[in-house]
Amino acid sequence: MTAPSTFGLSSEARNLHWLLTNLVEEVPGIQSVAVVSSDGLLLLSSDPGRNEEARQRLETPRTGPRGSAADLATVVSGVGSLTIGAARLMDFGPVKHTMVAMDEGSLFVMSISDGSLLGVHGSADCDMSVVAYHMALFVGRAGHVLTPELRTELRKSLEYESSESSESSVSSESTGSAR
Repeated sequence: MTAPSTFGLSSEARNLHWLLTNLVEEVPGIQSVAVVSSDGLLLLSSDPGRNEEARQRLETPRTGPRGSAADLATVVSGVGSLTIGAARLMDFGPVKHTMVAMDEGSLFVMSISDGSLLGVHGSADCDMSVVAYHMALFVGRAGHVLTPELRTELRKSLEYESSESSESSVSSESTGSAR
């Protein structure tokens, strides 16, 4: 997997990137993963579109919520908000996880202790129990380190990566047009 650059990040942030990378690489059928803050902001994502091993495991080409981590984060945030609202309305206590099975894939959303959400988009043939188990492991390992400071660091890291890729695409476009 071509992981985002973790240079300059704290050991906690690097550890979360590593955990996310392992989740995608070790669990068959996972197509994309996003960690979303309680206010709906993308904190961490994995783009298996760049992961050759994950793509080779899938029988069909990668499809997802329009293929972007931001779109997955939006869906995860919306599903999380809806289920949290339903749980409050029904007075059943906090939501632990939500699974949505569709003809062509699955969506898994699991709460992290700080109110953040872990969302996974899986292929149609993924084993839902295996995905849920590994998500629970991730949540157990990540939940205690997602402090406000770490969430800020992860968010800034994503913003920096986004600005870097925008600058490089603008630079390559201007180079191409100069020829």
